[in-house]
Amino acid sequence: MILEIKIPTPGESITEVEIGKWLIEDGAFINKDQEIAEIESDKATLSLTASASGTIKILLKEGERVAVGTIACTIDSDASIQPTESGSLLLNRNLSAEPEKVKPATPVVEQKKVTNPEIKPAIGANDLVKITPAAKAVMEEAGLNIDDILNGLHRITRKDVESVLIAPSHTLTDQPIEKSRDSDRAAMSPLRRKLSQRLVAVKNETAMLTTFNEIDMSQLMELRKKYQQPFVEKYGIKLGFMSFFAKAASIALANHPTVNSLIENEDIVTPRYHDIGIAVQTPKGLMVPVVRNAEVKSIEAIEREIKELAEKARDKKLTIQEMTGGTFTITNGGVFGSLMSTPILNPPQSAILGMHSIKDRPIAVNGQVKIRPMMYVALSYDHRIIDGKDSVGFLVKVKELIEDPAKLLFGGKSAEERLLGL
Repeated sequence: MILEIKIPTPGESITEVEIGKWLIEDGAFINKDQEIAEIESDKATLSLTASASGTIKILLKEGERVAVGTIACTIDSDASIQPTESGSLLLNRNLSAEPEKVKPATPVVEQKKVTNPEIKPAIGANDLVKITPAAKAVMEEAGLNIDDILNGLHRITRKDVESVLIAPSHTLTDQPIEKSRDSDRAAMSPLRRKLSQRLVAVKNETAMLTTFNEIDMSQLMELRKKYQQPFVEKYGIKLGFMSFFAKAASIALANHPTVNSLIENEDIVTPRYHDIGIAVQTPKGLMVPVVRNAEVKSIEAIEREIKELAEKARDKKLTIQEMTGGTFTITNGGVFGSLMSTPILNPPQSAILGMHSIKDRPIAVNGQVKIRPMMYVALSYDHRIIDGKDSVGFLVKVKELIEDPAKLLFGGKSAEERLLGL
């Protein structure tokens, strides 16, 4: 039976996609549910999977833009794979084939260990090998020669090559170094094109401003170190920093709701829920899956959802619904070593929180200089609807909650304030 595999719809508003990459060759045998191609749209990169096992016939080229519903390939489900006696796989369509004869295995000759304590003189390229007196003594004691040592090396590392290049006696100095003027050219993916359009629109259509602060990460790092193992044993996932920042941001949004707002025509819309997008870097570009209703979720629930969404993003399994509708975004440039940056807005949202790398820095604590792990944080916001009072107050609230994580249990208040009803 010949089955048709059509381009699925990534979302309601998407009518055209691009064939990004075929993961199999034309005429190959594929298994049911195997990923056979990557489909790129303006919003996400999705996978095309086989609906049955059989041989595939590819009908569309890589880079070709087609409408949703177009037949991408066909699968001949009558084809099958049969193993031969030699263990290889034979592709057939109800045809018999004579099994291959198993070739006798080549006898393995046992290599005798070198017992001659004298080091054999190096010849050829080995004349260039230098041996330190200490290394020579160990080699003589073990009965090894230069060939034994060189053959025992599993690989040559970059450090090894660089050490040879900088040595004054290396033989490569006399050889001319080839200079390349080549360049690579690749078409911009639909996702990258859409992202570039959105970023330019943000710069041109918003009054974006950024405010900064710094956070002492001591208490949160100590808490994470102390309870990491029990947390993993109970929930099966590791405890990270992003879930604490997402929860702190949700509490800060409740205190400064305009930071959670967006402009819709001539209206300011302020959702009472907090759908927080978490920026994830993937091979295809930046994606922002959304954690829904963070205001009612625990640290464990947020951590688990972030992990699941990040894995789906990297595996190109995210749906359009999982990336739309966010009211606020958090991005972490610290995982790449960024010390400070101004994150750009994720429209139509009006604010985004940027986390950065943690560095030990001297700070004043009760009149004394202490070395503490510090993180710079940044809040970029649309100044058209968010005033400085709310933007600064939001960031100060996040700082307060991260520096005293216990307050996350009581909606941003201390245990004493909650006890006294303050």
